[in-house]
Amino acid sequence: MPTRNPYPSDISDEEWSFVAPYLALVREDAPQRTHELREVLNGLRWVVRTGSPWRYMPHDLPPWEAVYQQSRRWLKASVFEAMVHDLRALLRLTEGRASEPTAAVFDSRTLRSTPESGARGGYDGAKRKKGSKVHAAVDTLGHLLALLVTPADKQDRAQVSELAEAPCRRQPASR
Repeated sequence: MPTRNPYPSDISDEEWSFVAPYLALVREDAPQRTHELREVLNGLRWVVRTGSPWRYMPHDLPPWEAVYQQSRRWLKASVFEAMVHDLRALLRLTEGRASEPTAAVFDSRTLRSTPESGARGGYDGAKRKKGSKVHAAVDTLGHLLALLVTPADKQDRAQVSELAEAPCRRQPASR
């Protein structure tokens, strides 16, 4: 463990015991590894929780470049999707349900855009908002199955097939 004071965003021991197997893309003692995976994840969590730019990361965490590069590797390997999938299965089993859902609920929400939204911005005439539309599919317990962001002028019914296929396309991370 680090000798630094912990941040509120640091991962707990219980959380770490769940996520560690997913994050170890190479052995812990691999020669190219210079920072502990737990500290790299703490750096990523700090950026996500604070919304701060990468370069503003505190100096008692691993360098921002190392955290950024490792985060890109984790994203490319779909480790976060694998974690969410397995966690959803565990939560469903604790509720006495099958690990995989057999039904889904679809909904959408239009969010106002900013000039930075660029091509994602559209006009939703029904809600009289310019912005992006977030389409979501959840199981009957409310656990997220798929998320899709489109311009606000896209019809909800046109996104149903892509939302329905998204959980089936998930590629498990190699562990």
